[in-house]
Amino acid sequence: MPRYRVMVDDNFHYMDESERYEHGTYDTMDEALAVCRAIVEQSLKHGYTPGMTAEALYEGYVAFGDDPFIVVIDGTDERAKFSAWTYAKERSEAICAAG
Repeated sequence: MPRYRVMVDDNFHYMDESERYEHGTYDTMDEALAVCRAIVEQSLKHGYTPGMTAEALYEGYVAFGDDPFIVVIDGTDERAKFSAWTYAKERSEAICAAG
């Protein structure tokens, strides 16, 4: 049974693997996905100010936020795909709409 490692890149240091770190290893894909979502949520929360637009929140995320992704250990799992940028865009819209 595969295990899942969550790795995190720093959008501020785009493509700089020396800024990458391991967040943890998880037994299920659901756990790894939940952790990735929580990391993005924390970055968005940190960048949010009341009244800002979803576009501004998203732009701040892609410039400065944490960008988690999943690496499958001990096998393969085609379901192990997570786009932090796509999730951040969706959540930016929801967060700013809720105001």
